[in-house]
Amino acid sequence: MLEAGTMAETAGAPDGTRPFARPIRQHYAVVILGAGINGSGLFRDLCAQGVDCLLIDKGDFCSGASAAPSRLIHGGIKYLETGEFRLVKESALERNLLLCNAPHYVKPLETVLPIRSTWGGLWASTLRFLRLKSRLNDRGAIITKIGLTLYDLYGRHLQTMPSHRFLRGDTLRREMPDLDPQVTFAGIYHEGRVTHAERLALELVRDGLELNPASTARNYAPVVGTGEGGTLLLREETTGKTHSVGADIIVNASGAWIDKVNATLGIDSRHMGGNKGAHLVVRHPRLLEALQGRMIYFGTSDGRVNLLYPLMGNVLIGSTDIPVDDPDEAACDETETQYLLDVVSEIFPGIRLTKDDIVFTYWGVRPLPRADGLDPGAVSRDHHIAEDRLPGTSIPVLALIGGKWTTFRGFSEQTADRILEQLGRKRRQDTRNMRIGGGRNYPADGRLRHEFLADLAKSGGTDLRRATILFERYGTYAHTIAGETGNGEVLEGLPDYSRPELAFLCHSESVVTLCDLLFRRTDIALGGKLSTRVIETTAQIAAEVLGWDAARTKSEIAETIRQARLHNAGVVRPPT
Repeated sequence: MLEAGTMAETAGAPDGTRPFARPIRQHYAVVILGAGINGSGLFRDLCAQGVDCLLIDKGDFCSGASAAPSRLIHGGIKYLETGEFRLVKESALERNLLLCNAPHYVKPLETVLPIRSTWGGLWASTLRFLRLKSRLNDRGAIITKIGLTLYDLYGRHLQTMPSHRFLRGDTLRREMPDLDPQVTFAGIYHEGRVTHAERLALELVRDGLELNPASTARNYAPVVGTGEGGTLLLREETTGKTHSVGADIIVNASGAWIDKVNATLGIDSRHMGGNKGAHLVVRHPRLLEALQGRMIYFGTSDGRVNLLYPLMGNVLIGSTDIPVDDPDEAACDETETQYLLDVVSEIFPGIRLTKDDIVFTYWGVRPLPRADGLDPGAVSRDHHIAEDRLPGTSIPVLALIGGKWTTFRGFSEQTADRILEQLGRKRRQDTRNMRIGGGRNYPADGRLRHEFLADLAKSGGTDLRRATILFERYGTYAHTIAGETGNGEVLEGLPDYSRPELAFLCHSESVVTLCDLLFRRTDIALGGKLSTRVIETTAQIAAEVLGWDAARTKSEIAETIRQARLHNAGVVRPPT
């Protein structure tokens, strides 16, 4: 049995840097449909137990709702109001675990709860706690103090951050002078944030592949139907080839698409009732300065809770919560965009945002259970498993419903234990203390970090500046990147990226489209760094590695520009 935080050798892969290139076999113990955070987390857990798995997705890894969260790793303080104490306890524990297990991507985030009254919200909170409909527009100092005290209590296991405190009066005005003058108190506590959610999910998949050489992961490989004997028919979009794959257990981890995927399998289900959440990334120096490096988590006049926090030198604003019938038709419309721009002035009345400040927009459909008639914000973010059968067979089809980014490991563990029981197998390895990807052997303090960077620069044949950039971007996986790419040619318009680095990602991380590279393997799009020149330059790199001809390259550029404009990305207005 492997010790927690270690990896098996990549034996079994035709190329040690290309574990994603393994061929699809005819049978696996478990086939997982959907490579979002829940599917990727389950894949790693099962691989750690020696279970051979196939993970597939109709699109790219972590390209659906898992690429569109508020990027918080949090205990869910607002769930205290609805009495979901088990969820708060689990979320706080998993937040603390992720801060330890993925320190390269999960960082502490000091958070401010603005308070405008002393007694406000007590009656409304009581009604919400009793699951009665009530709009909570004001969370006063008393109820906030009670909530933060409970929150500290639930987060005491593996406590990684300070307990809460309160600011008021001159101290509050001095620290955050741009806050609405009606804010008289502020509760200060800590959450976590994930700096690159898409890469963290990809690392879970790569870790799974390294843990079990008999497992396979493939993006752009939708299930298109079923064949004889309960086999699944999968089509590889990159080659057009169809595979017939058998499984002892099927897991439907396709999020808001669960019912659609079940229909493809011949199962009539009504499990899902997703809500759309949209976010904006804005470039506004004054707003960034007003935040003082903190997140503002605040109630708005319409009774919702919204957030603002620094992200890659910009500011993230989120989020909406709107029921949608078809996740394929979701988008951030003009009304949502204007709403998110306007809510900022409710907490910072001297700051007004316009559409010209937007550098990126994104949205996703949360995989929530069907709850007809409920207020979207009242639908539980807890998780559970629904079990169906593949028609004409005894093969279980487990649907992973609900959940949130923070609790993926716990949900994966719960699902893996159920699968192991059905397979008649025992758990071999606990994932509770298993480091993720570039979080393994992560330097714990400044001295160890300095030693790591010096060694990285020396062994990778690069300078200290480049070593620092790679370390902050990949954690300890930077050793692999630096060893393959060295200093390399820096790209015009992307001074922190090198040509060999992007070529390596294309070669080793199952990049299929230019959007995969710019929107998920890197932070180029999310960070507002896109421009027409950047798109054309990176397209040439991808074309050389992936063998695209001139027509394919032109098509990829056009599609990336279309997606960039859809997301209000920098290609419309190159970053300054």
